[in-house]
Amino acid sequence: MWKEAAAGALPDVGFRSPVDRTALTEAEQRLGRGLPAQPAGLLLETNGVVGTYGKDVVRSLDRIVQENLLFWSPNSFPGLYMPFDPLLFFGDNGGGDQFAFVLTPDRPDIFVWDHENDSRLWAARDLEDYLHRSLASSGDWHR
Repeated sequence: MWKEAAAGALPDVGFRSPVDRTALTEAEQRLGRGLPAQPAGLLLETNGVVGTYGKDVVRSLDRIVQENLLFWSPNSFPGLYMPFDPLLFFGDNGGGDQFAFVLTPDRPDIFVWDHENDSRLWAARDLEDYLHRSLASSGDWHR
């Protein structure tokens, strides 16, 4: 399902080997919370989606864990940004802006965090919408 959705937006999209449920469970344990159903389902089909110019439209599971543990750490960006705890970062536009699911409250919408001004703006109604928008664009479509 997710591979077809991505390929529908960009025929030469790149995919990685899928993760297994054990790896997904271990990642959730490291994060201390479960992944939303949509990105978990995608990762079980492909461990990330690579767009034009090698852009990580959806990061690998290991990178998702690594990036979120960094963003959620109280010592990473003290006083620079609003808290990142309610967000699960999973992709970027290649220019520094990060895409995230909202964990609290649980919702399918995707928001973009602008690293220059700390704004969090609505970007897509769900993962399928995000894949179509991000793969079919040049990268800065959220503005």
